[in-house]
Amino acid sequence: MNEESLFQEICSIENLEYAFEKAKKGKGKKLDIRRFEGNLKEELKLLRIELLLKCYRPKPMKTFVIRDPKTRKISASDFRDRVVHHALCNKIEKMFDKAFIYDSFANRKCKGTLKAIERLDYFKRRVSKNNTRKCYVLKADIKHYFQTVDHKMLLSILDRRIKDEEVMWLIKKIVKNYWDKEKGMPLGNLTSQFFANVYLNELDWFVKHKLKAKYYIRYVDDFVILHHNKDVLSGYKKKINLFLKENLEIELHPEKSKMVCLNRGINFLGFRIFPYHKLLKKCNIRKMKNKFKELKKDYDKGKISYDRFYDFFEGWLSYAKRANTHKFRRKIVREIEEKFPNEISTKEFNRIKKVDK
Repeated sequence: MNEESLFQEICSIENLEYAFEKAKKGKGKKLDIRRFEGNLKEELKLLRIELLLKCYRPKPMKTFVIRDPKTRKISASDFRDRVVHHALCNKIEKMFDKAFIYDSFANRKCKGTLKAIERLDYFKRRVSKNNTRKCYVLKADIKHYFQTVDHKMLLSILDRRIKDEEVMWLIKKIVKNYWDKEKGMPLGNLTSQFFANVYLNELDWFVKHKLKAKYYIRYVDDFVILHHNKDVLSGYKKKINLFLKENLEIELHPEKSKMVCLNRGINFLGFRIFPYHKLLKKCNIRKMKNKFKELKKDYDKGKISYDRFYDFFEGWLSYAKRANTHKFRRKIVREIEEKFPNEISTKEFNRIKKVDK
């Protein structure tokens, strides 16, 4: 793609239509989305004109608090602004993704939580020589990461690769639509997830190419490095914290960044991981049970279909299979079968038909 035409590509009706479909996915019943969709052509035309004339102004975000289990402040953008976020990311993600290291697993195609866990399993076998020697892990995360990302630094990093001034104008509009105009990104925005990867890609390259750490995995602001020598990891930790402070104006969380022997287990991406087995964290099991109750109530009230219920548990069971949870999964499946003795999802039905053929 000609870089000079990047902004026009972002603003094209075809891209805005595609962005609308992505922004709407899984949330189509919400009132603001139904209103937008009811006058879709006019809404997208108006959005396109505002962007091209540089008079687009994001609306103030709505902020609320969730507890899952830790308390977090979520800032939600207006739906039309979420369409713009998708339109932007549709066109710039590929530019940056090819510069990301292989072992960055958050918010990328063909990556994700389960792939990160698979990679960690592979690394721990390599470092421990199939559990014949001790394996140590530096498990770390960034202190208040999303609240402390420096806007000036972020824009400077983005500007290195994006040479289209109009695209940078749009990015600045999105970044500055936050209560703090100098630091931070709102949790819950697609652009925040993408910018989080761009920002910490600087760390990834430092760890891989300066420190030469072989066994490094990052998922958003959580990362692990494996090594058989505890002193080497201690040196990595000091150098990483210095790099973060001097180059990105962020720092490691002092309490959550520590070195442990894998035999004692480490918490990573919802699992408690040991050399020979994995457990689900108790808070994740509690969260799943609460979601189970919530979905059952919604189903009984006619708010959701069985397909919606089935999709959630198909995804959850696939996730839980990565841990030693056979008895627990069997118990959950039994509860579902008792609750829905005569139901079958469309996906399940189609699979059965294929097998029968």
